[in-house]
Amino acid sequence: RDYYASRGLGDVYKRQTLEEVIMNTKAVRIYGVKDLRLEEFELPTMRDDEIEARIVTDSLCMSTYKVSNQGEKHKKLPNDLKNHPVIMGHEFCGVITKVGEKWKHLYKPGDCFVAQPNLGRADTFSLGYSFPYVGGEATNVVIMNEAIEKGCLLPYKGEGFFEGALVEPLSCIVAGFKANFHLRDRNDYDHTMGIKENGALAILGGTGPMGFLAIDYAIHNDRRPKHLVVTGRTQSKLDMAKRLYPVEEAAKYGVTLTYVLTADEDDIVEELKALTPDAKGFDDIFLMAAKERLVTQAEQLLAYDGCLNFFAGPADSKFASTINFYNIHYNATHFVGTSGSNTQDMKDAIALIENKTVNVAKIATHIMGLNHVCESILNLPKMPGGKKIVYSGKEFPVTDVSAFGENNELEKHLKELVDAHDGLWNAEAEQYFLEHAKDI
Repeated sequence: RDYYASRGLGDVYKRQTLEEVIMNTKAVRIYGVKDLRLEEFELPTMRDDEIEARIVTDSLCMSTYKVSNQGEKHKKLPNDLKNHPVIMGHEFCGVITKVGEKWKHLYKPGDCFVAQPNLGRADTFSLGYSFPYVGGEATNVVIMNEAIEKGCLLPYKGEGFFEGALVEPLSCIVAGFKANFHLRDRNDYDHTMGIKENGALAILGGTGPMGFLAIDYAIHNDRRPKHLVVTGRTQSKLDMAKRLYPVEEAAKYGVTLTYVLTADEDDIVEELKALTPDAKGFDDIFLMAAKERLVTQAEQLLAYDGCLNFFAGPADSKFASTINFYNIHYNATHFVGTSGSNTQDMKDAIALIENKTVNVAKIATHIMGLNHVCESILNLPKMPGGKKIVYSGKEFPVTDVSAFGENNELEKHLKELVDAHDGLWNAEAEQYFLEHAKDI
């Protein structure tokens, strides 16, 4: 009790007596550096200002991999994890099962929701990082009053739960595009927010899941660039990007899309600048990889009033690079960094998915049950493909959705449903999976 009270985690965490327990959960909790455990334990009784929920899906994030490697050193994790472990998973979608009296005017059992993990706290504590009874890698959770008061339970009416689990990563892209800014007039100091409309945009290191979302959003959002350049170091990943986001599709929306294969040792500045109008450089750059040399090159690629968004989250708190301050002074270049998103970004992302503006199914390459989460988190950088969708109530091996075999009736039918949707995971396949896959 003293532990939670001294860290301001709320009254809900001061109590857990046997008399209060009415529900168990199975969840992945962190106890320290690379110490993740799938366990079954008791949840406290829901209070009148809380909500109980069943988690259906969570998507694995590189942020959780970083958490697993840092343990208590990570600023979003509380101290003394050995005795007070917390539930992992901050990209989750679920169904409300019970509503406290305080919230019955807003929520009811059966409502589907996605979670905004960011509570806006000074200590940066967030859902799926910091708390013992709520997170995406769990079967059941108790959501505390603080999260509900801050609007972190967002209504979701999309077709698939897996898409709901991808709202949070998409919202991070939305946030990044909003955060960029430019001079409204060359001779004034007023700025306009967002990427430069009809400008030149580069996504450097853009062949991961977040890069793919950025490509999709850049092409289909209302505010679009005229020229879009995407770089990657791996030919197979670049080929995948070309297949999922063809240059012909971009052209329909007035975007000239170019894919460029690069290598770490390449001097990419002149080659990429040549792809911009009059070779003047890019108005906006999103840097998706935390590499020192790439930061230096990205800054050299900026046009006058160009904005570099350092989107990649480095694991090293002392990460630094060399940049040209001459350009900052004379060319008005500038830099932003975004981490996570706010509630409006989440709402915007939900609308993009519900309205089918952005197709997040293109990055959902693998599914798994809760029983394979621990090892998957620890090996996430080495796992191929895009986003890994966890079905928290299921027991199922890590499976590439394009590689279902003929092993059993479940996989045979899933293969048919995926093939019918151009090789993409989809709501119909998900529904069949939820009905027929083994419960954990």
